[in-house]
Amino acid sequence: MNKRQMHLCAFMQAQNCSNIPLSWRHPRARSDFLTPEYYQDLGALLEEGRFDLAFFDDRLCMPDTFDDDYKHAVENGVRCVKLDPMTVLTMMAAKTTKLGLGATYSTTYYEPFHVARLFGTLDLMSKGRAAWNIVTSVNDAEARNMGRASAMEHDERYDRADEFLDVVVGHWKSWDDDAIILDKSGNRFADPEKVHQLNHSGKYFSSRGPLTVPRSPQGSPVLIQAGQSGRGLQFCGKWAEMVFTIWPNLKIAQNKYRGIKEEVARNGRDPDAVKVAPLVYPVAAETKAQAEDEYALLNTLPRQIDGLVALSEVLNFDASKKGLDDTFTDAELAGIAGSQAMRDRVVAASGKPNPTLRDFLTFTGRDRVQNPLIGSGKDIADMMEEWFSTPACDGFVIGSAYVPGSLHNFVKFVVPELQKRGIFRKDYTGSTLREHLGISR
Repeated sequence: MNKRQMHLCAFMQAQNCSNIPLSWRHPRARSDFLTPEYYQDLGALLEEGRFDLAFFDDRLCMPDTFDDDYKHAVENGVRCVKLDPMTVLTMMAAKTTKLGLGATYSTTYYEPFHVARLFGTLDLMSKGRAAWNIVTSVNDAEARNMGRASAMEHDERYDRADEFLDVVVGHWKSWDDDAIILDKSGNRFADPEKVHQLNHSGKYFSSRGPLTVPRSPQGSPVLIQAGQSGRGLQFCGKWAEMVFTIWPNLKIAQNKYRGIKEEVARNGRDPDAVKVAPLVYPVAAETKAQAEDEYALLNTLPRQIDGLVALSEVLNFDASKKGLDDTFTDAELAGIAGSQAMRDRVVAASGKPNPTLRDFLTFTGRDRVQNPLIGSGKDIADMMEEWFSTPACDGFVIGSAYVPGSLHNFVKFVVPELQKRGIFRKDYTGSTLREHLGISR
């Protein structure tokens, strides 16, 4: 196929709900999220839809920033269950053969050698389908679970992450592709000259090596990253091979897309080899009227507490301290230690230098399906093609209003429309995730 091809990634959660807290309340949502079959069935569905990959979001805590109490999250089902995503991915890997498999792992609370070995092993066991979604961890609740008093300062988290990546990627290069000999009669398992120590010693880490995991068919796992703040964008330009974004409209998306590609080029890398994918929430059905009915049902499910708990978690700011129409002070905005990119989006979308708490709820949509794509397969494909062809992206991260129905309807109604237009694959042409994405080793 000569025509530029769209990439699709499913945004997954190893928990009781999708990224949207209301999802567990949907009458058709599956409730067996503590079983391997739940995730294996989702993997089979995504592979049927020829998705490039599924990646799992994660945080290392139960949401307890709001009112300094985890009970709100537990009672209302706000992302309070968080299984280890790597274990879940092994369940999915066993029941799929092509789907890429990504997990979120923090550079703040783990050691580089451990992460290099973990993802290197997943890459081998999945025959070259692994991806690592790199995060730096944003809130104090995570820090307290990992033996620290509070989250690390924003820019320092990225400084540490830069060195973390130097070590991990260095370890992934420990084994040359042809290091293993397996000469039983000559007693030569591998060539020691083709297995290398890293001998890293830096500000944050020291790690000798070599890594104990040989290279996989795709060379190394694909690197996913979502940083869009100033320091996060620098990190993205240096390391990311797939960029996960959230943009409110086409014009902003076009400008931000160009900015990411320019940052990649400034780092001496090929911008075309870095795939940019904004998060969208399709609400698809056979007809637009049916999709609108489904969206109306979804709008009966949110509770205000959902948004307050989820917003407090991602911003690392206790929203119980403000009334809904109280404005954030300059000091409060500057002191947000969580998602600065989300803070900046709210300021831009509201048009207010000092938004209110209600503005944060409105423009982040933490309690509901935000900026949904509603319609028939053709309607949604039209919207996606406009963004893709402009271009404002290289593909999309598909979020779920509820599971598995949202993904099932997307595969049933939207994927065939994209395939019909020749902008999305009808079948896999490779076996590794790098081959799906068109990213070289």
